[in-house]
Amino acid sequence: MTQRPYLVVVSAALLAVGLVVLAVRTSGPGPAAADARPVVAQPTATTAPGTAAPEPTSPAASPTTSPMPENRGMVGASTVGSPWGTIAGLLQFRGNPTRTWYGTGPVPTAPREVWRYPDRTMCTEEVTGEEVVQTTDAEGNVIDTTRPVTKLWCGTGWTGQPVVWERPDGVTEVIFGGFDGAVHFVDAATGEATRAKFQTGHMIKGSVTLDPNGFPLLYFGSRDDNLRIVALDRGDPVELWRLPANPNRVWNNDWDGNPVIVDGLLLEGGEDSWFYAIELNRDTDADGLVTVAPEVLVEVEGWNDQLFRDVGDRNVSIENSVAVFEDRVYFANSGGRVVGLDLADVRRGEAPVVFDYWVGDDVDASIVIDAEGMLYVSVELERFLPRAEEVGQLVKLDPYTAGDPRVWGVAVPPRPPGGGPDDGGIWGTPALHEGLLYATTHPGDLLVVDTATGEVVWRQDIGYHEWSSPVVVDDTLIVGACEEGGLLAWSLRDPRAPTPLWDVTVGGGACIESTPAVWNGGIYVGSRDGFFYGLR
Repeated sequence: MTQRPYLVVVSAALLAVGLVVLAVRTSGPGPAAADARPVVAQPTATTAPGTAAPEPTSPAASPTTSPMPENRGMVGASTVGSPWGTIAGLLQFRGNPTRTWYGTGPVPTAPREVWRYPDRTMCTEEVTGEEVVQTTDAEGNVIDTTRPVTKLWCGTGWTGQPVVWERPDGVTEVIFGGFDGAVHFVDAATGEATRAKFQTGHMIKGSVTLDPNGFPLLYFGSRDDNLRIVALDRGDPVELWRLPANPNRVWNNDWDGNPVIVDGLLLEGGEDSWFYAIELNRDTDADGLVTVAPEVLVEVEGWNDQLFRDVGDRNVSIENSVAVFEDRVYFANSGGRVVGLDLADVRRGEAPVVFDYWVGDDVDASIVIDAEGMLYVSVELERFLPRAEEVGQLVKLDPYTAGDPRVWGVAVPPRPPGGGPDDGGIWGTPALHEGLLYATTHPGDLLVVDTATGEVVWRQDIGYHEWSSPVVVDDTLIVGACEEGGLLAWSLRDPRAPTPLWDVTVGGGACIESTPAVWNGGIYVGSRDGFFYGLR
């Protein structure tokens, strides 16, 4: 998925079409698992150049001085809807490895903007190609010249959810990556920078991850080719390690997915179309500074030849954030292949495919996992293949059955019918709450779907290009709005029938694609206008 400019004008005809729960069950299998055998990784990682480290900061600016290891096997039913880690904070996209926790209240009852960061817009101008321009000289001769075609990216986009955590020194710190290619560190109370920003060579489109076990480490990818680990216990953020995109990549070198840390492993998928399981080997040196010695345990191809035949192209990048349940990790790719790997023996270099299903189109939203281990997969609608019509664009899968894993599917067609190729499906990751899914759609609906039956029990049009993932905190549903350029909230006193609470314009009213973070009375979110905002 390439992020596309949002539309600012929507026809009234968009209001006319509803959604259909698909009752059919699919019979065709997904791509064969045998073609995706894990391979032993080559040593493609590089250590940052050996420059002298700045003086260490006070331990108060680091998560803890006594990191606590995780307990193996923690990810399971009890993880669903719960925070993850040994420190207080929203530490990764959707809060935990099942992607089902969204922050802590209280939620403001009448939020207003209290700060804007930084002083100038966070933007990158990207060259996307060339165009031929014809001019005529004084003698009437036509001259062809070429000039670059550029696109300006500003602020934060999909997914863009920040980390918010409670530092031991009492500062609540907000951490996020921007389209200016930097990771920023901001005081949640004042909007002032808490540390020097960490600059990469290109945009950061995804969400960063703070180590959940108290090690002062930050994990994130950039469009400059690299997945990084950065230490936060020096004077400025210091890169300790980087992993470039696989030289045998099928798609490109971006890293949209949000890394997850489980049992000392970093689990991540890249737009290079590969999945990685990396042993972190976290420790501290004689001076008490954090160290890592990462080892790539497996690299797994996210595609196979059957998938290429099914989709008719080679766009099979992994852009969603992997999800974990028990000993399994799940991811999906832009070809619509949903894969589950068994990590029980990953430290022996083994990660066999144990689930494999084809949903028929691009999956960029993260898979959501409930307490029974069921998967909820959100699908874009771009290729308009028959498989997508069979399966639907919001799909429940049972990865443990020996039969057809599809339990139900909800269609999310373009509006109006026959609309453009980018007008259907789902980009945002649904929120799971009390047996219901809250999902935003690209055509502009906010849906409430019963997880048991797939019935759409409530629907409201909130505007085209809804990519922001809904969050639920303290029985309040909050969604970033693109057309409205702000935040919308509903009470879930009756979870099946949300009632409006408030709406607030953010900044100049530009599109919000990013997912907001809610923490202790504050809401933190970035906008495509170039800025990041704190509301209370």
